[in-house]
Amino acid sequence: MLALMQNSAGLEGFLDTQLPAALEMLRQMVCINSFTENREGVNRLGRYTAECFAPLGFTAEFVRSINPGWGDHLVLTRPGRSPKSIVMVSHLDTVFPPEEEAQNNFQWQREGDRIFGPGTHDIKGGTVMMWLVLSALQQRAPRVFEELTWKLIWNSSEECFSPDFGEVCCSRFNDGTLAALVFEAEGRIGNQRAMVVARKGRATWRVRVSGRGAHAGGKHAHGANAIVQLGQIVQRIGALTDYERDLTFNVATISGGTVLNRVPHEASAEGEFRAFTPETYAGGKAALLALGGRGEVKSPADGYACDVRVEILTESRPWPRNPATDRLCELWQQAGKELGVAVSGEERGGLSDGNQIWDAVPTLDGLGPWGDNDHCSERSPDGSKVPEFVEVSSFVPKAALNAVAILKLAKA
Repeated sequence: MLALMQNSAGLEGFLDTQLPAALEMLRQMVCINSFTENREGVNRLGRYTAECFAPLGFTAEFVRSINPGWGDHLVLTRPGRSPKSIVMVSHLDTVFPPEEEAQNNFQWQREGDRIFGPGTHDIKGGTVMMWLVLSALQQRAPRVFEELTWKLIWNSSEECFSPDFGEVCCSRFNDGTLAALVFEAEGRIGNQRAMVVARKGRATWRVRVSGRGAHAGGKHAHGANAIVQLGQIVQRIGALTDYERDLTFNVATISGGTVLNRVPHEASAEGEFRAFTPETYAGGKAALLALGGRGEVKSPADGYACDVRVEILTESRPWPRNPATDRLCELWQQAGKELGVAVSGEERGGLSDGNQIWDAVPTLDGLGPWGDNDHCSERSPDGSKVPEFVEVSSFVPKAALNAVAILKLAKA
């Protein structure tokens, strides 16, 4: 272990020799469309991923998703000689349907240090990072590699929020689980590599307004306009945003009415809200739900009032800053100092699988490579807009950082 930690040049040299195979692995993964609703594609990627890790001694288990339209979750296990284990987490699915990839000619393409393609950054590059790290540990620190039990878990439907995936993970945790390491892409704060130490929770919501229809010319006063009422409600929802508390509300879609000569009798809106802390999240949820009830928009003829109903559709709880995650981040910072790499922690607004498991075992996120423009497939002619990419030069230094930090975790 000390040899690996003290000879970073040798570690990075070994990783350099593995990088071509890692990039070919990534190319094969990117060429498999794994849009969440493409069950066959997700399962094909899962099988290929299992094949990639098999030479390292991992056996595969495929776990059916709670949603029959989605692919199987993947669990790879390599038993060790001790009860101590480390869990690594990634996901199989991407947000790009085959039609979008074809329309935008969005495919594997290398331009200098950048590789463009679906999943290069989110998160197939993270899966390849896991392979690089484990390959380095097997070759450069075999005693620790054999000592630990390794559990690698892929979510088949992270992009659509799979409520059962947390249960899949937690059922594999035990008293000897040292940490869950999530391989979403790293952040960058200046020249610092940012590990993710907290994530916002998210709830999606729907507001339905029932009014009363009426002839827009002959009996306008008998109507109770659902769209007008909804307009007032969505302004109130927008006003619930409080940047000082990192609470954000987004009104995303609105629909209502039928024809132009009718006072609309119904309207609806959908959106989301997010917050870092459970307290702020709970307060935002309560304020949103309090908007339901009898509306202010009424029929002038007889006082018939609109009815407002607010419902929560899905919830992913916050992952707040906590001591267990901070201790993991400190290990990565210590490893960074030894390797001459500046490391910091960041609180990230987007969700990951870490939201579902952070309070079960110590959890750290952002262990993947560096890239940008995830969830974007378009390229503008002037080059001001480019699709998702990963930087090749980020793989080896980050894999070295992860390997050294994991050794510190095993020793601690």
